[in-house]
Amino acid sequence: MILVAHLLAIALYVGAAVLAALPFARPLSAPVRAVVTALALGVLAHVTGLVAVARAAGQVPLTGLGPALSFAGLVLAATLLAAEIVAREVSLTLAAAPLAALATSAAALIGLHTVLEPQGLRGVWLVAHIALSFVGIAAFATAAAAGTMYLIERRELKSRRFGAIFRFFPPLETLDRVNHVAAVGGWLGLTLGIVLAASYSVAYRALDVPQIVWGTGAWLAVSALALGRLVGGWQARRAAWVSSLSFVLVLALYVAFRVAGPGGGQFL
Repeated sequence: MILVAHLLAIALYVGAAVLAALPFARPLSAPVRAVVTALALGVLAHVTGLVAVARAAGQVPLTGLGPALSFAGLVLAATLLAAEIVAREVSLTLAAAPLAALATSAAALIGLHTVLEPQGLRGVWLVAHIALSFVGIAAFATAAAAGTMYLIERRELKSRRFGAIFRFFPPLETLDRVNHVAAVGGWLGLTLGIVLAASYSVAYRALDVPQIVWGTGAWLAVSALALGRLVGGWQARRAAWVSSLSFVLVLALYVAFRVAGPGGGQFL
């Protein structure tokens, strides 16, 4: 049941990305309803799988590398679904749905084995920190996807090649607005997650240096982006470059920690 639900979610996320790419193959309008339906069914299947994990483990499936990656994929897919419903277009699916499918696939390959969580207030504290951090990372990924698409479309406009990208992508103003809102949302989520993580580490003397370094790096990246947009007067092009490059660096830092680390069961 657990594996089947995750495989179904992966197939639906990939299917949504394929549907979103159809206008590039032939001249037709973007299948918004079909893409949104595929994403919604994927999120539903994903939730079903994680609920089954929670029932089997007797706890919220956030600890352990597999469950953590699965939850990250779910949050990213749910964030994408909300953005596409509000925007009534599906171009973000091209970038974000494969990321959700990749995280979910990695979770299925690694195994959805949870690590025993603390009980009582300590357990709630830990779960809140992890959940808020994932929400922040998902918003950061959305900002990066919008920024990347902004740069691609802007290049198309400057070269005066009014092809499928120009017809299919939303206006530059829309992508810039998504980048702006997602950057602020990512900063809020990660800030709250970092505060809870720091206070948790002090209160329970549960210091995890790789997690702190990676979390701080991610927070600094999204903070620079959010503050640059809010008070630094960054224009759309600069914000797009910073969001895209900084998110790639955050992912590279995560991979580096996973490769160099001891390979424990936690997210890092």
